[in-house]
Amino acid sequence: MMSVQYEIVHTSVYRYRQPVRFGEHRVMFRPRDSHDLRVLATDLQVSPEANVRMIQDPHSNSVALVQPLEAADELKIVCGFVIEHAHTNNLELPLAPRAEIFPFAYSLEERFDLETYLRPHHDDPGGHLTAWARQFIRTDGYTATRNLLVQMNQFIRDNFRYAARDEEGTQTPQETLKLSTGSCRDFALLMMEAARRLGIATRFVSGYLYDPALDGGAAEDGSIATVGAGATHAWLQAYLPGAGWVPFDPTNNLLGGNQLIRVGVARDPSQAAPVAGVWYGEADDYLGMTVNVAVRRR
Repeated sequence: MMSVQYEIVHTSVYRYRQPVRFGEHRVMFRPRDSHDLRVLATDLQVSPEANVRMIQDPHSNSVALVQPLEAADELKIVCGFVIEHAHTNNLELPLAPRAEIFPFAYSLEERFDLETYLRPHHDDPGGHLTAWARQFIRTDGYTATRNLLVQMNQFIRDNFRYAARDEEGTQTPQETLKLSTGSCRDFALLMMEAARRLGIATRFVSGYLYDPALDGGAAEDGSIATVGAGATHAWLQAYLPGAGWVPFDPTNNLLGGNQLIRVGVARDPSQAAPVAGVWYGEADDYLGMTVNVAVRRR
């Protein structure tokens, strides 16, 4: 299995008008080890000085609990790591025979484990999201399960406009459908909820995106440049019997490969924020934040 090594530095800086006190911050930065991704080295630096505890959340994500020890007018969190990532190809993963044609049924044991990923988390007034999802079901013959998801993934990339947003939170799927625009996390949530309406288990993935153009290379498929590099990125995984959790990046129409670097998985985007925490001061003390992610192939 061909693999590459990446060196990644994720820098978050929060600035304030005057020194403020900080509560505990939750930092999700360490990639998830698996058969296709191995963490070789990690580093976490915080200014001002802080106590750091590493825990695993209910989804087995690595989370750093950071408690700054003194007031300051700037909080700087720098996460660095080196990983080895093996190339994977979504289209080469065989499905279980029972899951090849849509609709399919999960086994009873699978349903117990996947229940939280099968249940939609957003209302669908008027059934607009369900109707949008059902357009990918063929009416002239059998619908291949994988093809349904591949087409949905490509449709979002081809027909929706990407727009980076600094605001916290995620648009509802209905908002993204109405606006036909959104960020990577908006597109991931749209496809997640659409697939769930069709009975397919999905989960949200946060992490990083490697763009070969940043190293003077070409996009992996030789065509459209990747969108979302230089910041944190988001996509989704769908659970397909026989293949397991399969990645789909509707922002870039990526299907596996080694450009997507997993950090956290969750049933909802709110559970996978890269940095979350509180501070204490006047309402107008907060001046803003900057986030920079540098991904370099070694």
